[in-house]
Amino acid sequence: MGTRARILFVEDEPAILEPFSRALARHGFDVVTALTAAQALERFEAAPPDLVLLDLALPDGDGRDVCRALRRTSEVPIIMLTARGTEMDRVVGLEIGADDYVVKPFSGAEVIARIRAVLRRQGAAGDAPPSAYAVGDLRIDAAARRAWRDGEELGLSRKEFDLLHELARRPGRVVPREELMARVWDRNWFGSTKTLDVHVGWLRRKLGDDPAAPRYVHTVRGVGYRFAAPEELEPAQPGGTEEAP
Repeated sequence: MGTRARILFVEDEPAILEPFSRALARHGFDVVTALTAAQALERFEAAPPDLVLLDLALPDGDGRDVCRALRRTSEVPIIMLTARGTEMDRVVGLEIGADDYVVKPFSGAEVIARIRAVLRRQGAAGDAPPSAYAVGDLRIDAAARRAWRDGEELGLSRKEFDLLHELARRPGRVVPREELMARVWDRNWFGSTKTLDVHVGWLRRKLGDDPAAPRYVHTVRGVGYRFAAPEELEPAQPGGTEEAP
């Protein structure tokens, strides 16, 4: 990044907020702090940051509600901080739009590394292929984060769009589960990948795919998923010649 990344750090524990804010500043970040959910939303609205570091246990509410509120209007990267470290907590946090999840107590160096990794991924989101491209009857605009099928826009969630983009930008190629989890969720994810299957199911429904005989998103058992190649999406030609045996 050419300028210092701005971090909104939402945390009500002074023993964490003050020393880690100083550590972020030493590592080249501009830090804005908030002690409550209401203050976090106000400060976000006043000056949108490059990333939100969000504690879940806030005195006036749950950080997950803050995450949901931000996701209604923004794609800003969000890293959640919590003392709750169960796999279900992580799945819920990631499914409502968080980009990463850190359990307290945490290593400051690790969190700073994760912040930089998330910001790098965000900066690379517009890489090849071109921003707007088509595969069969699908048209995808990566910059606008919108997708259409037969001219009708698909109402995709953030993660559904990311998943579609990761698959459709490489049509015909098998993308391993681990790669999808790393690129769409978190490269440090070590738990169940059930959330990937759930999101694939949601994406298929919005594409009108039959899970038993999908047209767009194909399961490659034991490996990952494959988006149909362009030739697979071409409409069948009536009266075509019979294939040779």
